[in-house]
Amino acid sequence: MEARLRQLVSPAVLAMLLPGRPLPLDAQQWSVHDMDRPPPQAVDPGSVERPPSDAIVLFGGKDLSQWQAKRGGPAGWKVEGGYFEVVPGSGDLVSVPGFGDCQLHLEWATPVPARGEGQDRGNSGVFLMGLYEVQILDSYRNRTYADGQAGAVYGQFPPRVNVSRPPGAWQEYDIIFHRPRFDASGRLRRPARMTVFHNGVLVHDGVELTGATAHRARAAYTAHADRLPLVLQDHGHPVRYRNIWVRELPRR
Repeated sequence: MEARLRQLVSPAVLAMLLPGRPLPLDAQQWSVHDMDRPPPQAVDPGSVERPPSDAIVLFGGKDLSQWQAKRGGPAGWKVEGGYFEVVPGSGDLVSVPGFGDCQLHLEWATPVPARGEGQDRGNSGVFLMGLYEVQILDSYRNRTYADGQAGAVYGQFPPRVNVSRPPGAWQEYDIIFHRPRFDASGRLRRPARMTVFHNGVLVHDGVELTGATAHRARAAYTAHADRLPLVLQDHGHPVRYRNIWVRELPRR
């Protein structure tokens, strides 16, 4: 009976019917089909050529004003033809704004012709909060370790499937990221979580990260700020990027 009441009536009515009981959780604080429940914000969903109206555009095809060099100073990567390209040896790029929980969209393409093999072929990466990497690599008919191929949460989770396109073809990542939570003493309360679509195909479904990305080492957490920049990696290969935007995900 009580469960049925929680589904049908508002918290105020419930408090009268069940005195002394705590208010229900957020999902149950409104009666079913309550017209007073606040509706979702209206957002233009955009299109292939245009991001959603509430997105923060980090690269729209013209300049690198939303990026800077990791070691300080202006971004040193090349911009042309609506994309930008890694200049090997110039260093990583860091986004000017920082983010926590977010939806990230970016498009990338590996060099043509393909050169090298394994990790030495079209290698780059995108790091959420500068710490948690989704690998970018030419994984089209290119064998390497599973947790380092395109779409991998580097060093932790291989993608469920390899949906890589050939070198030079534009590819897409859509990433839903929830930052880790730490208590006042810096102890981990909840690990970071990530859902990743590669070229529209689900390759990670809410995986819980074991820590910050590490090479040939087990990942571990160290307490950090709630908002940190994105990082794009210079791994010595002229990987290209375009159409990068972020939607911040406020806590409900």
